[in-house]
Amino acid sequence: MKKIGIIICGRYQNCGGGKCFRALKERVGGFSRYGKDEDVEIVGYSYCGGCPGGNIEYVPEEMKKNGAGAIHLATGLVVGYPPCPRIRQFKEYIENRYGLPVVIGTHPIPLKYWEVHQKLTFWQNLRMNELAGDLMTEDKQIMEAYN
Repeated sequence: MKKIGIIICGRYQNCGGGKCFRALKERVGGFSRYGKDEDVEIVGYSYCGGCPGGNIEYVPEEMKKNGAGAIHLATGLVVGYPPCPRIRQFKEYIENRYGLPVVIGTHPIPLKYWEVHQKLTFWQNLRMNELAGDLMTEDKQIMEAYN
């Protein structure tokens, strides 16, 4: 069984996780990497702690103690406005400190956000297409279903 943790953006700290849990069940977005027959369990769900991301130092440790083999940084860090300026640092820190792979993305990017973000120069400068590849190759009909 694959065990994962999810860290969301502090701006959405009250999020119930509905889109993330749905995407895991459907194996879309950042969860497309797991086979439909593969058992996946969420062993932790928290937020970054708000800017500048103080929980990134501690939350992955608890997730790892609970058996997490990977950490997903939620889609809200990619397409929230503005996108998280520290997402690369979060990934690097978690991977180096805890030895856990970090996947950028959970649920598919809602199409209405993707269409706007594709036009934003600062988003392009952040090279989100490179960082969050699983999210960028999603079928447009699936993205629309997450509007």
